[in-house]
Amino acid sequence: MEKPEEEINEDDYDDQQELVEAFNEIEEEINENDFEIQTEEEIELILDENESDVEDTTEAVKKLPGVGEATLNKLIKAGFNSLESIAYTPPKIIKDESGLGDKTVEKLIKSSMELLGLGFKSAEAIWEHRKNIARVTTGSQELDDVLGGGVETGSVIEFFGEFRTGKTQIMHQLCVNVQLPKEKGGLEGKALYIDTEGTFRPERIIQMSEGLDLDYKDVLKNIVYGRAYNSDHQVLLVKEAANLIKEKNIKLIVIDSLIGHFRSEYIGRGTLATRQQTINAHLHDLLRLCDIYPDLAVALTNQVQSKPDVFYGNPLVAAGGNIVAHGSTIRVYLRKGKGEQRIAKVVDAPHLPEGEAVFSILESGISD
Repeated sequence: MEKPEEEINEDDYDDQQELVEAFNEIEEEINENDFEIQTEEEIELILDENESDVEDTTEAVKKLPGVGEATLNKLIKAGFNSLESIAYTPPKIIKDESGLGDKTVEKLIKSSMELLGLGFKSAEAIWEHRKNIARVTTGSQELDDVLGGGVETGSVIEFFGEFRTGKTQIMHQLCVNVQLPKEKGGLEGKALYIDTEGTFRPERIIQMSEGLDLDYKDVLKNIVYGRAYNSDHQVLLVKEAANLIKEKNIKLIVIDSLIGHFRSEYIGRGTLATRQQTINAHLHDLLRLCDIYPDLAVALTNQVQSKPDVFYGNPLVAAGGNIVAHGSTIRVYLRKGKGEQRIAKVVDAPHLPEGEAVFSILESGISD
């Protein structure tokens, strides 16, 4: 039985009205996200408002010119929840991970840079910043000395060497020491441990905690653990770490080890270029975290490989080639000594001379 003509027309009208209302809602959202030219006074006002609540980084992003709820949600979902994370990230990465358009991303970055004042600075200002950099003790005074006082924040430090040279032991010790008060060589923060080889051992953390008279239960609670099962998972965990750093007061990120998965998955010369490009992007994700969070330290372990063309001297070199060499701020080569002794040599650092330190691996942890 056919419906009356009036009823059909009324339904069609209702459908049209719903379409019009839906279109208007979309148009309002687009208009809300349109960028408007801001005067210097308006930008200064936004900056003043941000300074009044520096802890609320998401609110600072929300106050960027032209950011509506839709844009804000996309940024937060992709991990760009602070002015720094937007300003320091290449446009292509923000676009790919958030789904925002080219022009929107460019204006977001420009506005963030203006608010943060990312321009030229005097060398004196850089020196004042460097004087206040915090460091995490390794547990060995001798090793701390060759590192300029310990593992510094705002940098990526790489420990490479053969098996049983103490790489994983140092990573465990740093996870404990970062929780110490600042006057005892810590940062009063938590650690994030990305384990690619399945070598993280809570019982070792317990031994090291007891060696420092710490409650091991509290120490274990303050270590956020992630097991990376392949290279893609490893990269993803680092990207997800950006959302945890401020939320959980993370002061140290550990990756043990950096290149193991990449070496096993990218086999043969045909995959070398792709592997190196992926590692390069991965390292820059870590370096970017150090820029965004200057009170964060990143420590990596790396494997070694033999150079068959070396007939004299040490044929061992760090795996990963020049990409890893350029991506690490400080590089430390570890080798075995007598008994429980290990030797650490600073082989590359922008502010440190080459130097060696002897340390021991005891049941209570790293020591002189």
